[in-house]
Amino acid sequence: MPYWYPDSLSAMQIDPIEKKPFNHFMPGSWVLGVGTDSCNFDCAFCQNHAISKEKEINQDYVSPESLVDMAIANKVDGIAFTYNEPTIFIEYALDVADLAKKNGLFTVFVSNGYMTKEAVEAIKGKIDAVVVDFKGNGDQKFMNKYETVPKEEPIKETLLNLSKAGIHIEITDLIVPKVGDSLEAADSLTKWIAGNIGRDTPIQFTRFYPDYKMYNYPYTSLKSLEEHYEIAKKNGLRFVYIGNVPGNEHESTYCPNCGEEVIRRNGFGITRWDLDNDNRCKKCGCKIPIEGTYKKNPYHRAIESFY
Repeated sequence: MPYWYPDSLSAMQIDPIEKKPFNHFMPGSWVLGVGTDSCNFDCAFCQNHAISKEKEINQDYVSPESLVDMAIANKVDGIAFTYNEPTIFIEYALDVADLAKKNGLFTVFVSNGYMTKEAVEAIKGKIDAVVVDFKGNGDQKFMNKYETVPKEEPIKETLLNLSKAGIHIEITDLIVPKVGDSLEAADSLTKWIAGNIGRDTPIQFTRFYPDYKMYNYPYTSLKSLEEHYEIAKKNGLRFVYIGNVPGNEHESTYCPNCGEEVIRRNGFGITRWDLDNDNRCKKCGCKIPIEGTYKKNPYHRAIESFY
């Protein structure tokens, strides 16, 4: 199978799955994250611009076999295609995924969601989970000016196709102060998610950090993120999070039935797990929609001791 960039893996790093960020998929696991050059978006705030804007391909080729061997040697649980848009190198990703499955590893995409129906069909059965990252609540004016993307409808279509394909979905939404923090847009987006993808779809509103061409913008205030959180909850989403603000109460998972804190997080570490082996709240028995069970490993023990 031909690769779009046959010589290039620009980024490789081992991270907790919570950093991707997945809050409801294989909690406590670790992944080998990989990415290549280029992207199909042109975000003015890109934190991976060193690779996503690269014009020349100079990296060494890493075969799918070598990549999976690295994952196994480093005792990770899965492989994450991330840092730039995975559909840019989908042929390579699918070849890796085939080998990963044979070796008991899961695979995930961290995606902007701008993919075709055919691409979703291609990853079905090969990619276990996808986190789709909106920016600025999917507001069209924001997308036009700061992402050079015409509209958000293809992203919503991708979410519908991923849902039909039975692929685990989570959503993030980067809130950019002044230009990408419209509460009206947040209201519209979260209503759509609740009505079309489901109320149990996890969504994380993420703090913006100044980068690339937008260093003159401030960090997102916690107040703004909390306003987005309240809108999402009002619109029926049951698992809403705030990201990139370590230590805030909305990093954690709360039982939608009794309100008990069932998973406590701090940054990318899980510091409390209060679900049974079936991922049910120990207080009231409510089933929490999480794929996999908590894997407490030495990496996480190190994180917990740090906090």
